[in-house]
Amino acid sequence: MEEEPQRLPAVHEAWLPREHALYRPRHSGRQRTALTCALVFFLTPTLLWVFGARPAEIENHKLAGFPSLSEGWGVFTGLPAWATDQLIFRSGAIAAADGISRALFGEPAPLDQGGVPNSGPLPGSPPAPGGPLAPNGPAPGPTGGEAGYRKVIEGNDGWLYYGYDTEAKCVPTRPIAESVQKLLALRDAVERSGRRFVLVVAPDKTTMVPQHLPGSYPGKDCATAASPEVWDRLVREAGAVDLRPALAAEQQRMGREIYPAKDSHWTDDGSVVFTRTLAEQIRPGSTAGWVVAPDGDYTIDADLPPLIGKRGERSSARFHLLPDGVTNRNGEQINNIEEPVRIRNRPLPGIIDERTLLYGDSFLTVSSRYLAAGFRDLTMLAYFNSRGSTSAAVEAFADSEVVVVEMVERAASAGNLPFLQDAFIRQVRETLAARPIR
Repeated sequence: MEEEPQRLPAVHEAWLPREHALYRPRHSGRQRTALTCALVFFLTPTLLWVFGARPAEIENHKLAGFPSLSEGWGVFTGLPAWATDQLIFRSGAIAAADGISRALFGEPAPLDQGGVPNSGPLPGSPPAPGGPLAPNGPAPGPTGGEAGYRKVIEGNDGWLYYGYDTEAKCVPTRPIAESVQKLLALRDAVERSGRRFVLVVAPDKTTMVPQHLPGSYPGKDCATAASPEVWDRLVREAGAVDLRPALAAEQQRMGREIYPAKDSHWTDDGSVVFTRTLAEQIRPGSTAGWVVAPDGDYTIDADLPPLIGKRGERSSARFHLLPDGVTNRNGEQINNIEEPVRIRNRPLPGIIDERTLLYGDSFLTVSSRYLAAGFRDLTMLAYFNSRGSTSAAVEAFADSEVVVVEMVERAASAGNLPFLQDAFIRQVRETLAARPIR
């Protein structure tokens, strides 16, 4: 009968004698170093929090909240965003990395490569609570953005440009020809019901003030090549109102740029041009008696610096708008148009009487105090929002006599717009056909 082989007792390899061939220390020098670094990394923010330090909103979005258990697997996918936003020393780390990169390599740290996230609107006018809004534009396509494109393009003399101005033209979600066909279908659906349809495009800052752009940046060549076709098709085929000539004329008259150095929106001068052009488009000659009077200057936070972890300001002149030449009708800026906002004014010579819907993006927000002055019955609604629904938007179309669709150039170039979806156009057509205003 064979004897069973002797076996060593089941002990951890760290408990074996050092001379044993299988001995392994429980914690090597490298393990101890890694554990020490991990403790410093996780405990330092906790200690700072205990002593009153709090993470700051250094980008154009609210700090991510801890994911809810009700989100299922979303708990795990949401943890990285929450952990990143809750790092108390993140702003200092970003500033240090940027400073080192500029000192050693003569260029900013590539902190914002790889496309841009879906972002909402933009900053506002006079002291508005809540800070600046993010530059408006559609979410990148299915790829989530192309590596190498920048959220912010740093130009000359401290000028900043929104990187999606370029990326939208280089990697659009749908071809501009297809977008134009969808816009024509939407126009037909509105006009067949007896309503008027106005399409207006707000130019990108890269289009109106290109002289401060750097000599080279990701996407420059393809964006420059695509831009003429985008504008030609939008204006000539889709019938869009081209604001570029009026903005350029005002820019030349003022002797200064109509877009600020660190913001992606036009100044109040551009808002007045937009309002006047829109009123003339709806009723030619309506603005002949308008008077625009200076009302001082103001300074607010700019929308582009937070995208690269910085802070900056934008300044602009402010105006009174007197449609009849006597009565000042502009009010406060409307910061939230995620749900329909309706403004009713007393009749006044020089204002548009028809019930008008402005369906657009953050350029409506920054211009809202002047738009409200030019219309008797005006509804504003954002098409990029988290609260609104398709039915609410279609209902706003049906409640109006004039439908104005405004979109920024980058959104039109990308084609990733909710009102270009077949389902939305079909619902507009059916609802408006059932409620004509002839």
